[in-house]
Amino acid sequence: MDDTWQQKIGIIVPSWNTVMEYETQRLAGRGASVHAMRIAHTADTEENLIGLSVQAPAAARLLAHAKVQVIGYGCTASGFLHTPAQDRALADGITADTGIPCATSSRAIVDGLRALGATRLSLASPYAPWLNTRLKQYLDADGFEVLAMQGLSTEAHSTITRERILALVDEVVRPQTEAIFISCSNFRTLEIIDTVEQQYGLPVVTSNAAMMWRMLRLMHDRRDVAGAGRLFKI
Repeated sequence: MDDTWQQKIGIIVPSWNTVMEYETQRLAGRGASVHAMRIAHTADTEENLIGLSVQAPAAARLLAHAKVQVIGYGCTASGFLHTPAQDRALADGITADTGIPCATSSRAIVDGLRALGATRLSLASPYAPWLNTRLKQYLDADGFEVLAMQGLSTEAHSTITRERILALVDEVVRPQTEAIFISCSNFRTLEIIDTVEQQYGLPVVTSNAAMMWRMLRLMHDRRDVAGAGRLFKI
């Protein structure tokens, strides 16, 4: 796209997240503006994470005032604490309420993995074991097989270095892996997608890249985005 301002993209961001806006704007490019609504979140407890989804519809209604063309709900973990049907219902409810297409991070990831034809996954995240287990249960329910998973048991998601994330990915890749999934919208992954895909010869799906891919497709924008992985070629 050229430098003309053509798109307005809305995202709903957990209040402590400092990565999603940065990565989303870079994925969007110069032809789009990204408009964020923050919702309260200060700890990864089950109660807090589920509460994010409760806050999301009101945040979406405020984003609608800006006449954005799409809304992305960006807390991956909160989506994975629901069933796939509940997650779809949240997006459908926001769309019906605002008249604006909505993508949730968790459903965008599933849609992206399906588009890539991948069912056997390796999972890396910053999460504690209990949260990785819930994520795996969600993916299992949607027909995926998680071959290996590893987290960092930290809530300081945005502080993890590129080198540590690369090492984490290396811990989970298996010979049967069909795609690498790196979870968390507050995890700095955009700068490593190409590196990981080239190193392992496998597609990489991340929370922010998958949500941006889905939002663009909801706007009927089928562009490829340099550095964002094989998913954007679909």
